[in-house]
Amino acid sequence: MPSPDITLYTTQTPNGIKISITLEELGLPYKVQKIDISKNTQKEPWFLEINPNGRIPAMTDTFKDGKQIRLFESGSMMQYLVAEYDKDYKISFAPGTREFYEMNNWMFFMNAGVGPMQGQSNHFTRYAPEHIPYGVNRYQNETRRLYRVLDEHLAEGNKEYLVGNKCTIADIAHWGWVASAGWAGINIDEFPHLKAWEDRMLARPGVEKGRHVPDRHTMKELLADKAKMEEHAAKSKAWIQSSMKADAEKK
Repeated sequence: MPSPDITLYTTQTPNGIKISITLEELGLPYKVQKIDISKNTQKEPWFLEINPNGRIPAMTDTFKDGKQIRLFESGSMMQYLVAEYDKDYKISFAPGTREFYEMNNWMFFMNAGVGPMQGQSNHFTRYAPEHIPYGVNRYQNETRRLYRVLDEHLAEGNKEYLVGNKCTIADIAHWGWVASAGWAGINIDEFPHLKAWEDRMLARPGVEKGRHVPDRHTMKELLADKAKMEEHAAKSKAWIQSSMKADAEKK
């Protein structure tokens, strides 16, 4: 099998750092190309050849047949990395085992639940051009419900991690989102077992290194400074609204 020839196309988002943390936990070499989503670099033709959906993260590698393979959608990328490179099951489980399927349960829970719902909570809380109480309440409450599911699961037997008492891609997939709970208007202190898990994950060297790709992960500092938080939200709102308008005009 060829040696890893991985290039990660990413920026500093919860979905982006899922992949860099996974790569660091596996100890794999990789190159990084920062994508400036504020300039819609992810919509440029060269990037769309890698990810036709025009979103980050994306990744390329030399596959076992010697040809380049493109990967997109963070959950798919994580599953690829452990299938191809985690032969000792450092952050995964052997296919066909009970733990393997449990891990996949939480991967789908993340990709179909926490990510989309918290993403919408982010939008209505921080980026919408007008305050819409129904939208804010709908998505904040659903995000809280999903956090409660995680909190109660971790509370059962005082679990350190989601599955099998070890860190896996299921934990990594959730961490960046939970670490930015406050941006979505969620108080992580409401969920003590989840908060302890978040801190436990942060203490891992792979998480600490991977979260700062391609730029420093500053969410905690941002949430602690109301003025900076509002300034950042205003800038983000401007380019998000501009991007949405550009997408609509293409239709």
